[in-house]
Amino acid sequence: MHPAPSIILFTTLSGLGFGLLAFLGLGMPGSTGWVAFAFFAIAYALAGGGLVASTFHLGHPERALKAFTQWRSSWLSREAWTSTATLTVMGLYAIGRVFFDADWQVLGWLGAALAVVTVACTAMIYASLRAVPRWYNWLTPVHFLTLSAAGGALLAGQVTIATPLLALAAAVQMAIWMHGDGALARSGTTLASATGLQGGTVRAFEPPHTGTNYLLREMVHVVGRKHATRLRAIALILGYGLPILLLLLPFNHWLGLLAVLTHVLGILASRWLFFAQAEHVVGLYYGKR
Repeated sequence: MHPAPSIILFTTLSGLGFGLLAFLGLGMPGSTGWVAFAFFAIAYALAGGGLVASTFHLGHPERALKAFTQWRSSWLSREAWTSTATLTVMGLYAIGRVFFDADWQVLGWLGAALAVVTVACTAMIYASLRAVPRWYNWLTPVHFLTLSAAGGALLAGQVTIATPLLALAAAVQMAIWMHGDGALARSGTTLASATGLQGGTVRAFEPPHTGTNYLLREMVHVVGRKHATRLRAIALILGYGLPILLLLLPFNHWLGLLAVLTHVLGILASRWLFFAQAEHVVGLYYGKR
């Protein structure tokens, strides 16, 4: 799949933002006043920024509101509703924490639950796509949820929670890579099954056309194995290994900030691979393997 910058930013920033909102809703950290304001501002900037970035991948961004109309069948529509509900509930909770020093914990718990559901809906946008075997499995939502939880704990300054969550997210990341590398072959989808021409070996007599088109631009992207291996190493080291190492050192705010920055850089590399290595079965029609 074409790794569009808008979708990479969306999945990275919104995961971090809603993860942080979940921890804030659970009272971690339990600060009030201007300190709480800073945490909520960061969470809303990440979550809101990610959602805004996602609209730039739409063919008609001005029609983004129509995403709310298909909630019965579309995970994207469900994500739109749950994200709006999360931001609304957590906004009320933030007002109590910041301006009234009030602990409206019921709102916090509700907002945290909605944040988790929002991340799950985002993951299901991809996990429900049968045409992309690398995504079409239960590891995809687990990957999104563990990564959001780890990033949220890191941003919330919950060192003792963030460290094991980062290790868990790293394990899930490796599992999804290992499982995904053979997903297309295991799906049994071939040019023969795609065209319905069963019996014998089916091959294309000539390319469907000599130019490019939307499907080739968006659904067929080839990344070299050497580059993928290098980016996986970068994602593991920056996204998980280095932050864990920094968190194990005696606590220091500058080290905490460095852990957050390296984590974000690593996850950006991971997200690029998430899309660039996702083989859409339509590529078989165009002779891609």
